[in-house]
Amino acid sequence: MLEETQKYDVFQAIADPTRRKLLEIIAVEELSISTMSSHFTMSRTAVTKHLHILESAGLVNSRKSGREKLYRLETEPLQKLQSWLSIYEQYWDNKLAKLKKVIEDNQDVE
Repeated sequence: MLEETQKYDVFQAIADPTRRKLLEIIAVEELSISTMSSHFTMSRTAVTKHLHILESAGLVNSRKSGREKLYRLETEPLQKLQSWLSIYEQYWDNKLAKLKKVIEDNQDVE
């Protein structure tokens, strides 16, 4: 039986482009579901489902303000993700350095 409060991890949450866009939108300021929904062609219900996944992963937090529910970005999970990704930066740096050398060597030949 599935738990109603199923937890998603950060990777699952950010895998979807809509959820990444939602994070970008609320990175600037705390927003209501109505305001966020105006950025998409999907229904408000669909946006709410995406927000639920982000909240379950700890990427957003919500609070009631009158009749609205406002969402804000929680950066701690993203900082942990950045820390994990930094381990692999050396591989990207090495590959880019090798690519630069190949391109420069080929330009010298011409």
